[in-house]
Amino acid sequence: MSDALYERYKEALRRGHVASMRGHFAAAIEAYSEAARIAPDRALPLVGLATVLVQLGKPAEALTAFDAALDRASADEGALRGKADLLLARGERAAAADTLDRLAIALDGAGRLADATDAARRALELAESRSRRRTVTALTDRLRATDGDPDAAEAVARALSVLEGRALDVADGLVARDVAADGQDGSAASVAVPEPEPIAVPPPFDRIAATAEVEAMAESGDAEATVTVALAAAAGHRASGSIGAAIDACYLALGVRPTEPRLHLALSELYLDRGWRPLAIDKLVLLRRLAELDDDPTTLEAVAGIATARLRDEPRLAVPAG
Repeated sequence: MSDALYERYKEALRRGHVASMRGHFAAAIEAYSEAARIAPDRALPLVGLATVLVQLGKPAEALTAFDAALDRASADEGALRGKADLLLARGERAAAADTLDRLAIALDGAGRLADATDAARRALELAESRSRRRTVTALTDRLRATDGDPDAAEAVARALSVLEGRALDVADGLVARDVAADGQDGSAASVAVPEPEPIAVPPPFDRIAATAEVEAMAESGDAEATVTVALAAAAGHRASGSIGAAIDACYLALGVRPTEPRLHLALSELYLDRGWRPLAIDKLVLLRRLAELDDDPTTLEAVAGIATARLRDEPRLAVPAG
């Protein structure tokens, strides 16, 4: 592919991601389809297209698009995860488990052992079989040899909870230790959980005045100033418990600068506060794709920070090793 054609491909992908993020699904389909025509051997445009089709309630068409993506890249993570989730939503547990088996193999081959273990564990949960149990056991044994990695420890705990049929408490990042291996009495070690540090709350602010300031700045047309004021207002509303007002402040600024990453990052946090986990995840996935296209390390780091702090169990936001 020539440099000029590659730039056209990247621009079509970018338009697809932006349109999808803004809920303009017809425009997203058109852009992703254009990217697929420019680079018919690439899986990413078809994964984007499939994701939009899922949101439009067209599962059969989405499944066809995911399969087309996998025809081009059989180990594509986005296509495998998307297909597995779609099959599970359709009640096809066995087929979803088969797809997760493929994902586990791909992730293991990429050196992402913890993620591979999680994928294999999910497959076992969906459809029990001796071969899946052996696979999870083997991956878990390899992962247990990894010292000092909290992600590995939590993946081991999740796998053991399925393999051993017992619930392990990993909500606070605590993992039951195999003390018998250390020659002790086999009882669980007691781990002290430190009290969380108090969160600094900004001083009270005038919510009405803050909203009015954002509205006035948006009407002025000064995009950068609007973003700055809106982010400050959103932080103030959030600190005072007014999540809806904080979201509204971000939406006002998006009307002036619709692709501003800082606004979308703030919205993803607010969506999580509100309990809108799927919306937050979709937004962060799209943000990461855009940041990769734009070579924007600041946004990539911010997305990874939110994922680590609040969505460590979401595989679509897992940070590849290395």
